[in-house]
Amino acid sequence: MDGMPRPGAIPAQALSAMDHLIAAHLIGQQELARRLGLNVTDLTCFGFVLEAGDDLLTAGDLAARAHVSTGAVTGILNRLERAGYVSRRPDPTDRRRVRVAAEPDAVARVEAVYAGHHKRLDALFAAHSPDELAVITDWFTRATALAHEYLEKLDHNDLEEDC
Repeated sequence: MDGMPRPGAIPAQALSAMDHLIAAHLIGQQELARRLGLNVTDLTCFGFVLEAGDDLLTAGDLAARAHVSTGAVTGILNRLERAGYVSRRPDPTDRRRVRVAAEPDAVARVEAVYAGHHKRLDALFAAHSPDELAVITDWFTRATALAHEYLEKLDHNDLEEDC
């Protein structure tokens, strides 16, 4: 599809639209986590495990991605393991570490819960041209990098600079 004409917008409108998107997704994530018997942080961490695929994460990797302490990630992994979402496997190169693997049945459950929403998002993206998708992807990528910078400042209590 070649895209379609869209109304102009100013940065304040884009920021407001983004805030509404984030709010809707936060509420949706809470509901999906509830349906899966998890809390949002545990579901987010499971998402990181899924994203890693066959390149299994260590507990430290997961703590860094979720911006939580290694102690907190231990609790997260304990809950995910008890609920049947992950298993811990020995690290083949360092016997002191474990790696986290997603359980196939849990992957199927999560994919089923998200399937309808992802189908609607796919249809939304299909309404955009490849050039528009490139802009959208670039914007999401750069906005995510800014969000990670913001989290780093918060993690380090760097309140001298604007968060």
